[in-house]
Order: sequence, then structure tokens, then C-alpha cells
Amino acid sequence: MYSSVTFVLLGLITASTSIEEHWAGSANGTTDASGVCRCSVHLTDSSFPVDRMEKLEMSADSLSTSVEKEFLKIQESMTKISGFEKRMHNLTLRIEKMESSGLTYTELDFELLKLEIREMETLITQLKGSFSGSNVIADQLYAEIKNMSLTITSLETLDKNNVLAIRREILSLKKKLQECEEFKNHTNPGPPIVYGSCNHGLISDISQPFLVQMNWRGLGHKYGAWGKDPEPVSPKEELYWQAPLNTDNRYMEYYRLYSSYDDFLLYRKKKEITFKYGQGSGMVVYKNHLYFNYYSTKDVCKIDLNTQKVAVRKPIPFAVFNNRFSYSTPWQDIDIAVDESGLWVIYATEQSTGNIVISKLNETSLEVEKTWMTKQYKPSVSNAFIVCGVLYATRTVNTRQEEIFYAYDTNTEQESNISLSFNKMMENIYGVNYNPKDHKLYVYNDGYLVTYDLSFHPNAEDTLGV
Repeated sequence: MYSSVTFVLLGLITASTSIEEHWAGSANGTTDASGVCRCSVHLTDSSFPVDRMEKLEMSADSLSTSVEKEFLKIQESMTKISGFEKRMHNLTLRIEKMESSGLTYTELDFELLKLEIREMETLITQLKGSFSGSNVIADQLYAEIKNMSLTITSLETLDKNNVLAIRREILSLKKKLQECEEFKNHTNPGPPIVYGSCNHGLISDISQPFLVQMNWRGLGHKYGAWGKDPEPVSPKEELYWQAPLNTDNRYMEYYRLYSSYDDFLLYRKKKEITFKYGQGSGMVVYKNHLYFNYYSTKDVCKIDLNTQKVAVRKPIPFAVFNNRFSYSTPWQDIDIAVDESGLWVIYATEQSTGNIVISKLNETSLEVEKTWMTKQYKPSVSNAFIVCGVLYATRTVNTRQEEIFYAYDTNTEQESNISLSFNKMMENIYGVNYNPKDHKLYVYNDGYLVTYDLSFHPNAEDTLGV
């Protein structure tokens, strides 16, 4: 490729040899009628490499971006390392305290420490992998975490016998304390209350909340339910369960089962099931079956927990659903409950103008056996549960207090306004499940799993009055 340049020389100028030498090309010159000399020079040099310059600029931009990304990764890694150092310092102080003190620690204490250490070990392994070469700080942190894990295991082994002894002592002291309180509060207690029976009156008191743990899916899963099967099927002696809803606060997709309370506390030996058709926090487990509201319908569904298959699915006549007359929190239209006599469902209908309707269900077929209409508007209720055929409704007092304010006795068809206040850990309660075999409420409280102990009047002569 050649470039053409035309030189216009004013005056009487001849094509000089110096120009030809300077351009190192070939030149042809002519003189026009006006005496102006015009020269045409053909250059043999190539044109300026614009395309190569553009590629060079793109490479420079890409390199600059890569350097910025690597610099940000280094900053992020240094921040993580700083955080690890602080957490390790706190863990070291806790372990030193455990080594130096004469106190005994439960298995849960050790498991919580080990869980935290394993989490740090995983994170530091990922951090090491993000470096292309060796990093002294990361390697040192990894070694210290490994040593800390070995120390915890050693401490746990040494303390196991003491843990068992102290547990037995605590249980004995709790039993004595409970007997003392009962003697103090009841001068004429009457016959002892038998779990699973109704030889008692109405609820007289509710305990302080006992925090068991966070749900396994995390704090973001604020809606859900949990509990203990009041009548586990042999050979199971115990069956604990929890079912956090998805973050849309509506959809039940997963639930977990545990065969003992210790396994439940320590997240071990779990059985996790995926089932994509549940809605709301009104589920319950009874006689090794999970009962819940089928997604976007008025149906109650029954799942066999041995096979994880649907055993029965039955619509509740006239029940509304999909946030029509839900509790005060959404997606709680159909609430299944268990008491000493079996299975119930709490809901509302258009005919009841939104007031609570109670139906007794046949646990085998899910057919409605009998129905009661109340005068309590369901959306003004935060939750409800049934004890010995008596429905108790709760409402929110403030962010830290709830109240049992209403009761309806299906045995006498009488209702009453009552007032039993109780504290709560967080603002909203969901999935309140009563267990007749231990007189506890199992409450899902904004992602936290909480229990309450119920106390009853000592005789059944207490009746509701309008």
C-alpha cells in the first residue's frame, strides 16, 4: 500500500535531490503554465498501524481491570483474615476458661464449639484456595484451627462422665423444685394431673419461654412450625420435627425428623424430606403422620412419614383459603391442631363472616365429624390451639408480649374472654402446637423454636361463662 502526497511549491523551484533522499521514494515533477512546480511523491513506507494500536489499548484496559479485581480480592481476603483472628481469639479465651475452671459442660456446649470451629476450618480452606501461591497467614490460621479442634475433642472426652453426672443432678433438682412450687401454690391440689387426660380445669398459667434453638434453615425463614409427636408409632419412642417455610413465608418445601431430643438439639441423625405442596404454618405431626394445608387449596393433606407418600387428601367444606380470613399474619388460613381426643382443624368460612370455625376430624379419613361456630373474628387472632376440646386464641399485646384472650369450649359450647399474658422472644408467633403428653406449647417465633409449659386448675369444675 502506498500514500500519495502532492507538494505545491510557490516560485521557481525545481525538484531537489534532497527531497528525494529524505523521502527515500520516487518523485515525478512538472511545471504548469503559471510556472508552478508540482511534484507527486510515492512513499514506500506502510501506513500507521491503527488496528495494532487498538488491540494494545484493549489489552491494557483488560489488564487494568484484572489488576483491580485481584486487588479487591486481596482486600477482601485480608478482611476475612482479620475476622478469623478475632473469632479465634474469642474461641481461645473460651477454651482457656473451660480448661482452667472447675465447671462441667454439656455435650451441647462442646458441639456448638466444634460447629463453630468446623465452620472456620471450611472458610479458611476456601480462603487458601483463593490464593494462587502459598500464604503464610492463611497457613498459620489453618494450623491453629486444627489444633483448637483437637483440644475441644480432648476436653469433651475428659468431661463426658461429669456431664452425665451433672445432668442427673440437674434433673433431680428440677423435680424437687417443681414439687416445692406445686406445694406452695396449691394448698389443696386435688388429684395429680395425668398427662394425656383431661382430669384438670382450664389453663391457669403459662411459663416463661424456653429457647430451644434456631430453625436449621436460618433466621431468614421466619415462618414455620415444629413440635413433638404426642403418640409416636412403635418402634419410635420419640419423634421431633421442624418445618421452616421458604422465605416467601407461604410455601412448605422441606421438613426434618429426629428420633430423639438430643439428636434434635445437635442437628444429627436427621431425616430431611423435600415435599413441594405445603402452605402456611398450620401443620402438625400426629401418630407418625404429617398433616398440613395443601398448597393453594382448602384441602388437608396427610403424609405417612415412613413412606413419605400422601395417604389422604380431603377438602374442608366451605373453608376459605389463600389469605381469606387468615390469622393476623398471612398464609395461616387452615390450622390443624391436636389435643387429648385427636385431630382438629381451625378455619373460617364466608358463612361465618370470618369468625373462627372449629371442626373435629376423623384422623383416618379426614372426614369432618362435627363443627362449631364461634363469635371470634379470625383475622384479629394471632394464633390458636386446642386443649381438651377447648380452643384458646392468642393476640399480640406488643413486640415482646402475647395474650391468651379468648376461649371456646366445644364440650359446653360456651365462650369466654380471659387474660393470660406471656412473654415471647421475638415479635411474631407462628405454628403454635399443643402436646397433650407433656402439656407444652411448641411455638415457632420468628425463626426461633420455643416451648412454654402450661399449668392448669386442679379440677375440672372450672367452666366457661359468657
